[in-house]
Amino acid sequence: MKRISLLTLLICLLAIPIFSQEEEGSEQSRESAAMDATATQWSFQLAYQAMPDYYNDNVDGVPRAPGLDNYIQLRVVAPIPLKGFTILPRLTFRHYEDKLTGKSGMGNTELFALIIPKFSDWGSGRAGIGPLMTFPGNPNVSKDEWGYGIAAAIVNNTGQWFYGLLFTQSFRAVDPNALSPEQSDVNPLGIAPFLAYRFGKTGLYLQTADMVALYDWKTKGFYLPVGARFGKVWVFEKSSLNVYAEYRTSAVYKNWKGSAVKNSYRLNVSYTIPVGKKK
Repeated sequence: MKRISLLTLLICLLAIPIFSQEEEGSEQSRESAAMDATATQWSFQLAYQAMPDYYNDNVDGVPRAPGLDNYIQLRVVAPIPLKGFTILPRLTFRHYEDKLTGKSGMGNTELFALIIPKFSDWGSGRAGIGPLMTFPGNPNVSKDEWGYGIAAAIVNNTGQWFYGLLFTQSFRAVDPNALSPEQSDVNPLGIAPFLAYRFGKTGLYLQTADMVALYDWKTKGFYLPVGARFGKVWVFEKSSLNVYAEYRTSAVYKNWKGSAVKNSYRLNVSYTIPVGKKK
C-alpha cells in the first residue's frame, strides 16, 4: 500500500506546476545549466568525499555504528534527446575506504534514467521521472545485492536563483517472504531539496549541500543532513566547468538507527557539454 501511495505522490508532484515558471520563451542560463543535473548535456563528474568522524551517541543502548571514511565518485550522464522527450541516463561509481577495518572496494553502482517529456520542459526548468537500478558492490563496504526503484526530479531557474527537489525510492531485489520479521525489502525514501544563488555574472555561487533526507518506512526513523557548498562555474564556447567545495553535518538523527556523520567534506569537479534537443 505504501508503494502505491508513494508512486501516486510522485506522479502528482510531476503533474502540477510546483515552481513558478518564467515568461514564455525564457531559457535557462549556461551558468545555471552547468549546475543542473537535469539539463540536456553530457556531464563528467569526479568527486572526493571525506567523512572523518561520526556521532557516537547510543542507539537502543549501544553506541551508534560509524560509517565509511571516504569515497571517490565518478558520475557520467549521457543524454538521449528524442522528438517528444529526453532521456538522461546517469551512471554513478563509488570506491569506498574503511580505515577502521582497513578494507576498501567498489560500492553499489547506480544507474538512473531520468525521462523528461517535452511538455514538462519549460526552458528555465523541467520535471521528470524514471527507473532507478543499483548493482551489487564489494560486501566489505556495501550491499552485495541488486536493487530497483524510481526517482523523480523537478528544477527551476528564476533570475539568480536555482532550486529543485529530487525523490528516490528503491527496493531490495530479494524475496520478501524470505526476510526475517525485523527486515524489509523497502529501502529508505530519499528526499533531496536544494537551493542555489549565483552572484551576478562572476560564476560564483552558494548552494545547499547534497542534503538527502532519509525516511525509514519500517522503523519510522528520519535522518536529515545539512550543509553548504561554494563553487564557481566557467562557461566556455561549447562546454562548462563547475568546481565546488562542500561541508555537511547531521541535523536530525536521534531516531535514526544508521550512522550519522559529524563532519563531511567534498571536493567536486564537473565538466559539461550541452547538446541540442530534437524538434
